[in-house]
Parts: sequence; C-alpha cells; structure tokens
Amino acid sequence: MSQVVDVRHRGAYAVWIVALMVYLLAVFHRSSLAVAGLAAAERFDISAAQLATFTMLQLLVYAAMQIPVGLLVDRFGPRRVLLTGALTLTAAQVGFAFADTYVLALVARFFVGMGDAMTFICVLRLVNTWFAPRRIPLISQLTGMVGQLGGALAAVPMTIALGQLGWTRSYLIAASIGIVLSLALVVVVRDAPGTRSVTGPAMSMGHIRATLAASWRQPGTRLGFWTHFSTQFSATTLALLWGYPFFVQGEGLSDHTAGLLLTLMVAVMVVAGPVLGLIIPRHPWHRSTIVLGIIGSIVAVWSAVLAWPGTAPLWLLALLVVVAGVGGPASMIGFDIGRTSNPSDRMASATGIINQGGFIASLVLVVAIGLVLDWRTPGGGSDYTPAAFRWAMSFQYLLWALGITQIWRYRVRTRRKIMDEEPEAYGRVRL
Repeated sequence: MSQVVDVRHRGAYAVWIVALMVYLLAVFHRSSLAVAGLAAAERFDISAAQLATFTMLQLLVYAAMQIPVGLLVDRFGPRRVLLTGALTLTAAQVGFAFADTYVLALVARFFVGMGDAMTFICVLRLVNTWFAPRRIPLISQLTGMVGQLGGALAAVPMTIALGQLGWTRSYLIAASIGIVLSLALVVVVRDAPGTRSVTGPAMSMGHIRATLAASWRQPGTRLGFWTHFSTQFSATTLALLWGYPFFVQGEGLSDHTAGLLLTLMVAVMVVAGPVLGLIIPRHPWHRSTIVLGIIGSIVAVWSAVLAWPGTAPLWLLALLVVVAGVGGPASMIGFDIGRTSNPSDRMASATGIINQGGFIASLVLVVAIGLVLDWRTPGGGSDYTPAAFRWAMSFQYLLWALGITQIWRYRVRTRRKIMDEEPEAYGRVRL
C-alpha cells in the first residue's frame, strides 16, 4: 500500500512541476516588458501613456479572460487549456520579437495576455485534483511563490540580454522555452490520476449565468476579490512596467541597482509565500486581519518614500520592495477565502472572479501612472522627473482607500454569514 501511495505522490509532483514551469514562463513573459520599458519607448517612438498601453492591454485581456478560462477548464480540463496557453504565449512573444511598429507590438501583447490568462487557474485546478486537501494551501502558496521567480528572470537576465543581444534575439530566446515546456506538458501532465484528459458536460448560458451569480452573491467571494485587489497592485505595477523607470529616473539609481531591487522583490515573494501558507491554515478567522496589516505596512512605507525630501535612501527603497513583495503572496489569501466560502461545483467561477481583482487594480494603476507622468512632464517626452513620479505613484492611495473599505465591509458580512448559518463551524474557527 505504501508503494502505491509513493507512486501517486511522485506522479502528483511531476504533474505539478511541469505545470508550474509553464506558469513561471507566463510570469516571465508578463514581466519581460518591465526592464524593457525604456527600450520599447525608444524602439517604437512612443510616449509614457502609449507605453502603459502595452501593459494595460495585457492586463485587460488577462482580467477579462479569467471567468471564461474557469469555464473552459470545467468543460475541457486543465491540461488542454494549459497547453493552449503555452502555445499562445510562445507565438505572441515571437511576434513581439519581430514587431517594428506600435500596432504590431500591441497585437503581440494582446496575445501574451490571453496566453497568460490560461495558466494560473489551470495549475490551481491540477493542485486541487492531485493533492490532499490538507496540503492544498501550502502547495498553492508554493505555486505562487515559484511562479513569481519569472519576474526575477525578467529582471537582471533580461536586462543583460537586451544590452548584449538586442531586442529581437532576446525575445526569440525567451519564446523558444515555450516550445520545450509545451512538449513536456503533453508528455507528463494529466488532468487526474489515471486520466490524461477530462471533459466536462456542456454548459448552457443559463447555467453559466446562474453559477456566476451564485458565486458573486457569496460575501466570501467578494472578500476574496477585494483582498486580491488591494494587496497585489503595488508589486504588480512595479514588476510589470513602472518599477524600473521609477527607480532609475524617479530615484536616480543605476540600471543595475534598479534590476537588483526588482529581483529582491521577487525573492521576498519566494520567502513570504510559504510562510503565509503555513500561517493562514492555523488562523483562518484572522485572514482578513493579516491582509489589512500587510496593506497598512505597504501604505506606510510608500508614504515614507514619497514624502522623503529629494531621492529616498537605498535602504528605504529596499524596504519598499520588501513590503510590496509581501503583498504578492498575500493576494493568494483571497483564493483561500473563496475556497472555504464556495461549494466545489462553483470553485472555478469563484476563482476566476477573485483573480480579476488584483489585475483590474493593476490595470487602472498602470494607465493612471502613464497619464499622470505625461501630464506632469514639461514638454512631453520620456525624461520623467522625480516630482512627476511622486504625483503618479500617489494615485495608489485612491485604490488602497477603496480596497480597505470593501475588505472591512465584506469581512463583516462574511463573519455574520458564518455565525448565522454555521454556528458550530464558527465556534471551531474562532478556537
């Protein structure tokens, strides 16, 4: 019997690792424009607002695809949807490598967002299928942690590649990795033990609407959504586009130091993910309290950086990327809240709804920063001043105010629902 269990575990970890590598590659492609922002502005001769449009479009597609992808996974299984995402990402990055006009580059980033959207939900579904329930929170955090290493691979190495190899060859090399992982996915990944592909029943539009409405009515789903919304956008915006220009032009750092700060932020995500994965299952009643504490620390450090006279010292900027980095894995708490608030037949739709939160906030912030930079930069161009960056980064306070208000609102409703409908469960959770 122990041999059977061991074989099952080896199969589970093999499936998870290959799927995880596809997710890591998706994060790499998503983040690759962060260190290439200034090069892209020069290559395509575009303004800050136009540069932000790349990331805006990518995030918009990602957010819009979350619920459809969840439904596709229910219908066709995670393996086929994940393979489609990997191939889409590969083709999109090849197109981005050869793009020589702004319009062609926009089309390529559109498909980067589409392929990216097909990865994370699929990996979570495979984790929920292959691992025991008691291991799911930790494996889910590890998934987010390892996936964020894609951001590190898109920082210093991509900076070096762009400097040594140029735009086209750098992006072609990155795209080629997708071919290898797609082959590994076909060979190794299965939807369930003993089953290569699982096909669900066809769903009518009426059934889809009813499922989504039921998931959204659940206050735990909304609490998960606003948790994801409020914790992720600061780190995502720094990693995807504006961190590198902010550190170089706004704070006067060298290219190398800016890349190291972005790498440090990813390293913090790697460490913080497992720690939260161990803490959260032990304190389920206080998940939203932990989230509010993390958001408060991010707001406090950003306030110190923006209020510092002149350029902020390096130690404070390092502290900024540390607290912002913790916000990345903290967003995973939203999925755990959704998991414990919805029945299994609504899990995919609830996950899709929650996963939209952080990316909607990031989308709004990326665009707002670009618009404010153009507004506050005398004479236009891409020589942004520290003052312009202070104005632009201050837009975050509007999103934090909205997110904290909604977290508090739905935390009260979620707790009241548990107390009214499941008093015994309420007592166990409180203990």
